[in-house]
Amino acid sequence: MAGYRDLLRTPGVGRIMAAQLTARFPNGMTSLAILLHIEHVTGSYGAAGLVLAATSVGQAVAGPVTSRWMGAWGMRKVLILTTLICAAAISVLALVPLVVPGYMAVALLAGLSTPPVQPAVRTIYPKMVNSRQLTPLFSLDASLQEIIWIIAPVLITFIATQAGTVPALVCIVVILLAGCSWFIASPELGRVRIPRSRRRIGKVLTKPAVLLATATGFLLIGATAAVEAGVVATFDHGGLEAGLVLAVFSVGSLAGGLGFGHIPIGRWAMARRFAIVAAGLALTMVSLDIWWLGGSLLIAGVGIAPALAVMFAMTSASVKFSDTAESFGWVGTGQLIGSAAGSAVAGFLIDGIGPQGAFIAGAAFAVAGVLVSVLFVRGFPDLRGKDASPIPDTEPVSIVA
Repeated sequence: MAGYRDLLRTPGVGRIMAAQLTARFPNGMTSLAILLHIEHVTGSYGAAGLVLAATSVGQAVAGPVTSRWMGAWGMRKVLILTTLICAAAISVLALVPLVVPGYMAVALLAGLSTPPVQPAVRTIYPKMVNSRQLTPLFSLDASLQEIIWIIAPVLITFIATQAGTVPALVCIVVILLAGCSWFIASPELGRVRIPRSRRRIGKVLTKPAVLLATATGFLLIGATAAVEAGVVATFDHGGLEAGLVLAVFSVGSLAGGLGFGHIPIGRWAMARRFAIVAAGLALTMVSLDIWWLGGSLLIAGVGIAPALAVMFAMTSASVKFSDTAESFGWVGTGQLIGSAAGSAVAGFLIDGIGPQGAFIAGAAFAVAGVLVSVLFVRGFPDLRGKDASPIPDTEPVSIVA
């Protein structure tokens, strides 16, 4: 823990981390708030699902696009534009009565304009710390983001049930504007300029490390999404049990990230960390008793933040600085698609064989992650004793003969 204290004493690190977590806090609230609001105004979970799917599609499409724009237009301009549009779209969802296709169109716009805070901050990190500190910083970032998933869903559910779904969405808009304003005003955004990428969009996916980070992110978040669906289905009428079990899942991830953050990342790091997730999720199939399930998910959670830290470090170390934002955008898109796929597969299995099916799906996603990490281990960079910073951009320099 002393290493993390030293890291947070580095000028600007604590501030930028707090600002970006605040700016991303609505990410843990928006989906649930939209689901509750659209179901409330239409009386249909099917309609709510369609609107939520439109949001997810927008986010998945926007990830690499808005991230790439930051190299062309500058981080602040893109973040200001997307923040204002996203806040306006969520406000329309909250305050303007529409038919379902109208809600879907506005939700798609909200997804497309989701501010690319995560790619921005992970592009800035390598410029703030030395090479020795970068991997622990990615691990700390992956760990602390679990705070969002522990607190945000509980908070927005409380607001929606006690004050109504409209105040819940308005609350998201306020936090979005305040958090993004704090992040945008951070001095680090003015000190770091992302060079314009000379590659066509999507070219970064030819880098094995970026492709593997995207694929493993898809499988990891697919597993967690399936588990979340399974927990909700298991404790549908159990009061606080679902929230408590999911909180334990996130606490495991937080503990794992902080505990493993100092360990150097070799080629087998992803396989080992994915194996912890797979082992924990395999244990969930033994029993759905709350104590057994909580213990199993605590074990599974220990591997999640460390696996995410590997994805962030290998992506950063494998591309030029001008391509980092787009690369992180693709990784985020893979995770969003994984979340949708995990939820969908789990939903079908819950309907077919009950809540146990969701945990089978989660374990299957995790086992697939282990297999990918083992079969393509040569594609994972060995960062032990190496710099995880992006490759510097170079260009021809004219000289006088």
